[in-house]
This record gives sequence, structure tokens and C-alpha cells, in this order.
Amino acid sequence: MSHARQDQVSDKLFSAAPRATDPATTVWDAFQCTRQQYGSMPFLHIPAYCSGGPVDLTYDEMGTAVEATMEVYRRAGYGPGHHVALWLDNRGSFYLHWLTLNALGATVVPLGAELSVAEARLLLLRADIDLLVHLHDRRSTAQEAATAEAGDGLSSIATPDDFAANFLPRASTPRSAGARVDAAAIVFTSGSMGQPKGCVLSNDYFLSFGRWYRDLGGRCELRPGRERLITPLPLNHVNALAFSSMGMILTGGCIIQLDRFRSSSWWKTVNETEATVMHYLGVMPAMLLQLPRQPDERTHNLRFGIGGGVRAAHHSAFEDRFAVSLIEAWAMTETGGAGTLSTHVGPRNIGSGCIGRPSPRYAEATLAGENGAPLPDPLCPGEGELLVRASGDEPRRGFSSGYYKDPDATAAAWQHAWLHTGDLVRRDAEGCYFFVGRRKQIIRRSGENISAAEVEAALGVDQRIQEAAVVAVPDELREEEVFVCVVASADLTGSRDLAEGILAAAAARLAYYKLPGYIAFVTALPVTATQKLRYGTVAQLATALIRNQGPELFDVRDAKRNLRSKH
Repeated sequence: MSHARQDQVSDKLFSAAPRATDPATTVWDAFQCTRQQYGSMPFLHIPAYCSGGPVDLTYDEMGTAVEATMEVYRRAGYGPGHHVALWLDNRGSFYLHWLTLNALGATVVPLGAELSVAEARLLLLRADIDLLVHLHDRRSTAQEAATAEAGDGLSSIATPDDFAANFLPRASTPRSAGARVDAAAIVFTSGSMGQPKGCVLSNDYFLSFGRWYRDLGGRCELRPGRERLITPLPLNHVNALAFSSMGMILTGGCIIQLDRFRSSSWWKTVNETEATVMHYLGVMPAMLLQLPRQPDERTHNLRFGIGGGVRAAHHSAFEDRFAVSLIEAWAMTETGGAGTLSTHVGPRNIGSGCIGRPSPRYAEATLAGENGAPLPDPLCPGEGELLVRASGDEPRRGFSSGYYKDPDATAAAWQHAWLHTGDLVRRDAEGCYFFVGRRKQIIRRSGENISAAEVEAALGVDQRIQEAAVVAVPDELREEEVFVCVVASADLTGSRDLAEGILAAAAARLAYYKLPGYIAFVTALPVTATQKLRYGTVAQLATALIRNQGPELFDVRDAKRNLRSKH
């Protein structure tokens, strides 16, 4: 279908179909309901070349495995109130333990594959973890992360092999007992002040995400029992954990879960797995467009892709070359599907940064005025901070339940009965929203949110650094890259050896994607009269340094990639 034809899809689809209902109250309930109808149909496929592959499980096979694993957890005493961290990457064991723990009423806390020991330990502490389930080859790292500096144990640890051997550390009284009624998961997201915040996600959050996707229609209609959704995105983020998984669970579809994105084999995998839907981040179209043309890049079964962040210059080029419509959408961990905007119907405004509109069945959106309050006319064109809430009388329904043990941050996010997103958007006369930028000091790299303050704090322990300021700079492939301006200690002079030494030291404290891609040595950082950093000026300086390629700038992206391969 041509772009013009797609953009003529009637806006009536926004509210045409009534919201579907189902009896499920938990993720496991929803899985069981689908299992009754689609038990022999494929639920999860992981190709053989992926870590942990091959995996091919039907709904019945996964359900049977969950029921067996539940008995191991039950005998060890795990249930409601317990927090269990899953350091299992994008593997079949993640889905097994996630569904099992949901069935038992426990809370899962997914950890990213590339977390350092220090980062993992911080999240284990903040989330009150009772048990850490980890990959077998990560045992020493997990043991170190689960042990405090003073030697006090933070949590018990186990591997999937321990479950197979029917061995699991006995559960103690959960440290979070009584802290909340329904917490299916705690998913950590970057905070603008540099401290990771744990979003508490209820079962209603997961079900709302799946129902939103199921009911979306328009360009993103999901056909019951027929879709095969391919995603390389990590299960410690809600795109894969809630968006992909719940969309398929509520429609009897199959999840094709890759361990990571490989551009060179993407179209081969799409064809071999018979994928019908793809989930993407902006870095994926950018990398695929760089490939030499391949004979199979248009002979696929993909009906659409849905994601966010495709660069303006890539959007139309990708669709024309690969014959796949990229449906741009906007969401946050805090909003889930209940507060998502998308271009599933109405004008797509390709190449303009358009993120569409909310589906009225689920969400409302507006702009904040200069005083932070919502503007009186929700349809008036303008620019401001994006505010979202659920439709109806419960503005927080389907959203995150708040930040774990951080009521102040939760209250700050919710004001005037609207979630303040921190993102600047523009709204046109047709009610479409266009992404402009971020108020928060967050760097968006390949779909990962990176707190500049967190990176600065990690660099601050290096004795060779007197001061450091971290900002985002544009990156052709990854949307943004981490740029750091460094004031070196008095006895040091900026050099490539020093830059790569700083990078290597930071790698012990930060995940790969958070490491600087550029390091520039400056004599002083711009500050205000009250000695606060002028981040706007730092960002301008970073842009000028990259443009002029002066001797004080060191591009360490290759060294960064080498560190990842060694890891």
C-alpha cells in the first residue's frame, strides 16, 4: 500500500471498535485463557544461532513447564511479597520464570545483560531482592553483585539448572511484605538526577498494554492466532517485556525473541521465522539501510513495523526499499500502553518526527503551559511539555503504580492529574503530536535511556578527572551518543592514551552503552554565577568540537566497541 493510501485510513478507526473484555486479572490468567484456545499453537521461538537457542514452545508446552517450576518455587516458600530478580537475558528461561512468578503472585525485577557488578548490586539493593535467578555462566558475577561491600548477603542466588535439580534456597520473610497490593514487576528506568528509579508495574499495567495493542486496529491490526512478532529488544525493558509479549499473549500470537539485533542476518531471519510483525528502534532502520541490497529484503511476510525514533531521513527510504511501513509511536515505562501515542491511523507525516495521537479509548494528551499546568484547549496548536493520562475517571489506570520507595518522585511526575513526561512536543491543527526534544538530562542511545548525571558520577571517582560534564550529541546510527567534556587533573595533559584509560576505567562501573563515545579535554567547564553547569553551553561546545575535530577531541567509539567485544 502506498504512503498516500495509508494516510487516507479513516480517523473513525480511532474509536470504531468497542474495547474488548476478558476475565483475566493477571498475566498468568491471560496466558491460561489463551492457552485454552490456542494450546497447540506456537508461543515462543528463539532461533538456533541466538544465545539460548533453539527454542520452540507451544502455549501448552510453556504452560506445562510453568506448572512444574511453580512447584519448585512453592516448596522453597516463594510467593506474594517476594521480589525475584531475573538476570536471564533474552532467553526462554526468562519467559518461564516470569510467568511462573506471576502465577505465584511474586514480583519480578529484570536486569539488563550488560550491567556491571556495581550497577546490578545497586538495583538489587533498591528493589529489596529476595532471590536472584541468573545464567549459569554468570554465577561469580551474580554472587559478587548479591553480596554487599561489608560482606552481608543481599539476596540468595540460583540458576535455571538449580530448578532442574529441584534445589532452591529457602525463602525468608520478604523484606517488602505489605509494601503494595499488586506489583507484577519493578522495571528500572533512568532518572534525570542520575539515580535509577524502579517503576512498579501492576498486572493491570501489563494487561492494559496488551489490550491497547490488541484493540489498536488501523495499520496495526493484530489477527488472532496468526501473528508472529519478531523483536531483538531486551526483556528488561517494557517494549519486549510488556508490549511485544502481552500483544501476542492476548491474541494467541508467537513471540520470535532474538538475543540482539544483527543487521547482516536480519532479513534472512525474518524470512526463516515467517515473521509478520517487527518491533524496532530507530537504530535498526539506520543500520539496515547501510546494507548492500539483498534479494530477500522485500520477499517477506512482514505486515508492519511499530516502534519509535526512526530518523527523518531514513523513514521514507526504509519503507520504499524494504516494503515495510514503520508505524511511529511514543511511550514511556511510566505510561505503558495506557498512555501511548501512535500513528496507527490518521496522518503519519513521514519524516517529520510525528508520534501521532493517543487512542481515545485509552488515553488523553495535552501540552503544559509555562507554569506546568495543562493548557485549557487540548486541541490548540502549540509547543510544550507532553502531558498524558488515562481516559475516563481514573487518570492513572493502566499506568505505572509509581516509583518504588520514592513517593516524592511519583508525586513530582503526577501533577494536576496528568503525568508530566519531560518531553517537548509540538501539536498541529489536526491534533498530531511531533517530538521536539527532552527536558530531562537524558541521552537516548539505541533505545537505551542514559542518565548524564549517572555517567558523571561514575567518571567522578577517577582520580585523573577533576571535573566532567556529560551531554548527548547526534549519532547517525544510534540517535544519540555519549559525549563527555573533561577537565583533567593538574598534572595531566589530554591525550588519546589518557582518554582510552578513562574509558577503560569507566567500563568497570558502567554498562557498555553508557560509556562515552567522545572525550574532549577542556581547561574549564562553563558554569553559572552559582557554579551550576551550563549544560546548554556544554552541548554547543560538544557540537563545535565534533565539527572542527580539534586536537582536544578524541573519538573513542572504536575503543568502546573493542571493550564490548572483550566483555
